[in-house]
This record gives sequence, structure tokens and C-alpha cells, in this order.
Amino acid sequence: MSTNGKKSLVVFSAHSGDFVWRAGGAIATAVAQGHRAHVICLSFGERGESQGLWKQPGMDIETVRTIRREEAQKAADILGASIDFLDLGDYPLSIDDQAFDTIVDLLRAANPDSIMTHVANDPYNRDHNLAHETLLKARMVAQAQGNKTKHPPIGAPQVLMFEPHQSEMCGFVPGLLLDITDVYEKKSAAMNVMSAQSHLIDYYQDLAVRRGVQAVRNGGAKSIRYAEAHQMLFPTVQSAVL
Repeated sequence: MSTNGKKSLVVFSAHSGDFVWRAGGAIATAVAQGHRAHVICLSFGERGESQGLWKQPGMDIETVRTIRREEAQKAADILGASIDFLDLGDYPLSIDDQAFDTIVDLLRAANPDSIMTHVANDPYNRDHNLAHETLLKARMVAQAQGNKTKHPPIGAPQVLMFEPHQSEMCGFVPGLLLDITDVYEKKSAAMNVMSAQSHLIDYYQDLAVRRGVQAVRNGGAKSIRYAEAHQMLFPTVQSAVL
């Protein structure tokens, strides 16, 4: 997976804002450390996650889709990530066989060491659930030696679930409090280009502060001001308990 000392992070995002709010700090941190970050964006969230745009007079679906793509591309550029847009629609998200095969190809091309995606059960947004299940299925298929494609099979990348909007309703238990203090300005800048959901900016700023306090309380450096919470899906392997 690692090449020339560089590792690969893939963020599997149901909608075009999800990777910014929930994993922007992780992306910017990986890039700052010299690694590669790639976003696979399943939809633009044009129907259900573009409230700020639909309030404007005369708005139409194609304009919303265009703006959402432009905003997500700007955010990815700020964070230092490459991005693929699959444009699969939202509310509901729909993933057919052709789209699934494309996802497998993209995973193999990125050859990730780690993948970030949604929790398994978000009662408020079933698009997120489908993204989670699709990612796990595609990860499995991308590992299969007998599945011959342009790119070779991947290994066994860790899957981390980023924090949902209402974590207590989704069974989310943080296993990683990621210090994003040094890259927070990049995450903040990326959030601020997401005009279609600008009402979320204050929420995720406040959340980063709260998680930063918790990171210090859980043994992190006292210099930590901002953090993101993530939950690991698979066990980690270590040679010692200390």
C-alpha cells in the first residue's frame, strides 16, 4: 500500500459536504505529513443537502448540482486531496452494478492504507447507511485475488467511521481523537466554501473545540485545541500493551 514512504487515505463520502465536515482535519493532517488523500464522492447532495441554495429564487436542480460540485472541488483543493465525483443522486442515493464496479476500480487505484466513511446506522440519513455498506462490500471485492481488473487487489486497509451529526443516535463510540490543531485553519477554510450548508459551519467548529478538550483529557498534549473523533471498525495489531 505504501509507496516511497507515502501512505494513502481514501475518504468515502455519501454527499459532497460530508468529507469536509467530518474528515477535513484527517485529510489535511495526512497531506501535511506527506501522504496522499483521495475522496470518492458518491453524490452532490443536490436534493436533500443543499438547503442554502434551494432558498434562492429560481433555483433548479442542474444549477444546484453544478454549485455543489464546484464547492466540493474547492474544499478538496484547500485540504490537498484529489476527488472523484460519481453523481449518483441523493435522497435516495442509488448505487447500481456499474457504479459499484467503478467504486471497486477507484479503491484499487488508490490502494488505501486507511479508509474513512460513515457509520453503519444513521437513522436520520439512510444514504449514509448505504455508503457504509457499499464501502465494506467494495473493500471485500477489491481484495479478491480472483477479481481481475486493471489494478491489483488491495490489502486489508483499516476502516474508520467519522463522527455523524448526532452521534448518540448512531451508536458512535470514538476510538480515535485526532489532533487537528495544526491544520484547523485549512479545515475551517474548506468548511467556509460550502455555502449550500453554511448553517453547519458553527456546529462543526464547536464540535472540533469540544473534541479538542476531550483529547487533552484523554492524555493528549495540552496544546491541542481542535480534534476530530473517529471510530475504528477493525482491530489494530500491536506487539505490546504499552
